[in-house]
Amino acid sequence: MDQEKSAIFALMALLVALAVAISWALWKGKLLPQKIGITKGVALLPFENLSPDPDNAYFADGIHEEILARLATIHDLKVISRNSTQQYQDKSRNLHDIAKQLGVSNILEGSVRRDADHVRVNVQLISAQTNAYIWVDTYNRKLTDITAVESEIARGIAESLQVKLTAREAQALTVKPTNNPEAYDAYLRGLVFDARTAYSNDAQRNAITSYERAVQLDPGFALAWARLSRADAALYFIRADQTPARRDVARRALENAQELSPNLPETHLALGYYQYWVLRDYGLAKDTFARLSEILPGSSDILYALGLVTRRQGKWDESIAHFERCLALDPRNTEVLSNAAWTYAMLRKLSAALKLYDRALEITPDDLDIVAAKAGTYQAEGNLKEAAALLTGINVQSPIQPFITKMTQLRLERNHGEAVRLLQARQAQFQFASQIDQGTNQVILAFAQRLEGDIAAAKATGEQARNMLKPLCRDQPDNSFFAQQLALANAALGEKEMALSEAERATTLLPTAADPLSGPTREEALALIQMMFGDSSRSVSTLNRLLQTPYISWLYGPMPATAALLRLDPIWDPLRADPVFQKLCEEKQK
Repeated sequence: MDQEKSAIFALMALLVALAVAISWALWKGKLLPQKIGITKGVALLPFENLSPDPDNAYFADGIHEEILARLATIHDLKVISRNSTQQYQDKSRNLHDIAKQLGVSNILEGSVRRDADHVRVNVQLISAQTNAYIWVDTYNRKLTDITAVESEIARGIAESLQVKLTAREAQALTVKPTNNPEAYDAYLRGLVFDARTAYSNDAQRNAITSYERAVQLDPGFALAWARLSRADAALYFIRADQTPARRDVARRALENAQELSPNLPETHLALGYYQYWVLRDYGLAKDTFARLSEILPGSSDILYALGLVTRRQGKWDESIAHFERCLALDPRNTEVLSNAAWTYAMLRKLSAALKLYDRALEITPDDLDIVAAKAGTYQAEGNLKEAAALLTGINVQSPIQPFITKMTQLRLERNHGEAVRLLQARQAQFQFASQIDQGTNQVILAFAQRLEGDIAAAKATGEQARNMLKPLCRDQPDNSFFAQQLALANAALGEKEMALSEAERATTLLPTAADPLSGPTREEALALIQMMFGDSSRSVSTLNRLLQTPYISWLYGPMPATAALLRLDPIWDPLRADPVFQKLCEEKQK
């Protein structure tokens, strides 16, 4: 009996000692990885900026982004991207709820404090199911060592989750992109601007400036060259600057990245976007993205790129499949949700689109671009009441797409006087990001004035628009959007031959066969101009075809034309007596 008591006491003593050891390990921040029940998926919540200077928030954001990029190179790890985690800035966040929303079991929290050339980074990896610490650590380093810290954190996460690294993956984690801390600082600034470029040309240009400074300070900085190429290519693609000079700087930056680090994933990603955005060789871009996806299956960025480029090819179902795979890794990424919704909307699957817009608005309810996109979907259904309720907060200072959706609403409601008033106020008060945006506002105003019956004012506005657009077309003769807008300005002026000639040139510059997404937009503009000058049969024939075609409409924002829109829109009133057009307006929306 005494022996049994001794054994029990010995066992109790051993358990106490083990508990003390575990507590000590937690206190030291070096708890060994758990062995059981670890799902190989992790979400990195936004790092808290503890720097004395609040302007150093970009530095914490940039470090967070770079750790994510390194983790994305690990094949056997599911990593939730920044776009899905950036909403969780609130310190009172519930880790269990966040993990459930993001579909992972593990959460990494962290903070960054920067004082001059000294950096302190704290990280803690937590099991969201148990709130137990899996791994914690603190790094006190010089600024020159910050890239090594990012690598160590990425490796620490992988080891703690018992992820087996291949030799290539282990080597990739050790790569130091630059030895120049100033260049790296500029690069991190560029990453933060890049994250804001979805709807802002100004942010795009600021990202370019930051990357340019990075490569000036360190010409051997391959990662910055790759990012610079992507930023320049994006500015070229979104019609803001389709000059040979912009195309060439994107190409040279890509060539520098390829020469310095041809195997870098960012270099391949830059190549794919150059093929997509500059060369407009969508097949080639898709092949590049697909090869990279095999290397980095955990990268939502690549799946998103595949969704975009296959949509541009007119491969709608494949595009949606890529977006949905992307959402599995990035479930709260409002940009992906919006693009998936938009793709459904272009297919005229409006109920599916509305559901995805609702998911996006649950995350960012005040995002005017998403609010406007949802309103546009209601417009396409013919539900002007629901659309109007969403657009009440849109005014002359709102971003361009929400404002245009508001103008579409007023036109569909036949409230042309209010549309003219708002467009004139915007022309006088708004700080346009570019001449093409200002010229587009003038074109919309001219058409609103025509619909109001003030032909003299429409001609005066059309003349102003033409004077602004002609130099742009001269400087960028291959820009089909500029040609389309100039054609519409000429139409508002009543210049039949010039309007038709320029509209036909726009369709030649961007034929539907080459670009199934945007090519039909040029055809729609031509159909509108043909109707204005009496060629109703050709106009109706084009509209009949467009109703069966997924595309981006100029008249209806990003929505395609629908039977409901044709029925409601006064711009098509000259076709009301045409029996074929009447039949188009009667077709039921699926």
